[in-house]
Amino acid sequence: MVKIKNNDYERAFDAWLREMHIPCHIMDQSCRREFYYDKIKSFDFAICPAGGKLTLIDVKGRLFRGQSLVGLKGLQCWVTREDIHGMEEWRDIVAVKQPADAAFVFAYRLAQVDVETDGLSVFGFEGAAYVFFIIRLDDYRRAMKQRSPRWRTVYLTAKDFRRLACPLEEWIEKLNLEVVNG
Repeated sequence: MVKIKNNDYERAFDAWLREMHIPCHIMDQSCRREFYYDKIKSFDFAICPAGGKLTLIDVKGRLFRGQSLVGLKGLQCWVTREDIHGMEEWRDIVAVKQPADAAFVFAYRLAQVDVETDGLSVFGFEGAAYVFFIIRLDDYRRAMKQRSPRWRTVYLTAKDFRRLACPLEEWIEKLNLEVVNG
């Protein structure tokens, strides 16, 4: 089993997956795969929740310094174009053998102890509190805006983030309901 060393956001997400009994595979981040002289940025996890297809996850850790999550304001949700490209490439490679999806999980560590969470599920890990949101890669790609040409970063507007982001626990529950209801 691959051990996550330094990234507290990925360790928190891994602990959440284990607590929720969601099968996962942690990707080895020590090296990038090279295909036809093109290095592809790795994703972090492959998960297969009950009722869902294999989903490749890239965890994006962000610190939330605000006082309230009401309205989901002030949440950083930028990624690099390399993140987008890598996730697309990996999803296409995996999909040759089995149906696969790709998504970003935004893991927000709450800097304040008394954040108004608006009913969102908060996960405690190693003395910190986290809130997780998931956005499918295709949804993100369709709505993304350029953030920095120099750093090759993109982002979602606050309106698009609110429309597309789903609390991770809610996403898992929806998948489970789809299985039960056929």
